Amino acid sequence: MARLSYADLSHPEAKPLVDRIVAERGGVLHLYQMLLHSPAVASGWLNYLTSIRQLSTLPGDLRELVIMRVAVINGAPYEADQHAPIALKEGISQAQLDALDEWESSDLFSQAERAVLAYTDTMTRHVQVPQPVFEAARQAMGTDKLMVELTATVAAYNMVSRFLEALQVHSHDDR
Repeated sequence: MARLSYADLSHPEAKPLVDRIVAERGGVLHLYQMLLHSPAVASGWLNYLTSIRQLSTLPGDLRELVIMRVAVINGAPYEADQHAPIALKEGISQAQLDALDEWESSDLFSQAERAVLAYTDTMTRHVQVPQPVFEAARQAMGTDKLMVELTATVAAYNMVSRFLEALQVHSHDDR
């Protein structure tokens, strides 16, 4: 159960944003219902995450691999529950998802995926990224634009998991 109650979606201050979320995403996830306690924060969050998920040119399989790895490292089941089906649709295999805990000893990941996973692990666990890890990810990305998008994706989903876990937001919560 979440540490705070979920926001009232019919509150007049939240209504325009609720309508936008429903139009863009089909419904209001637990995450957004918690964020709607502060419509200003929820609005900024929605804009940022829409840019990361829908406007970025980072390939979808790499984006979802990053998101799922962040969820594993941070122990964020809600994030994993929401993104596992998306990862599968983007071409990540169930075997790869199952191997994310021990990706370093798995042969299921390409060299580019391994570079992205190492970068994700380092950013998530240590914040500072040593030059060799950065260079491997940069080579895998190929352009500065993709490197920025990769970095922003890792950072964004660390933000998501930290918010979810601090407030104990989970898929099975009653709203």
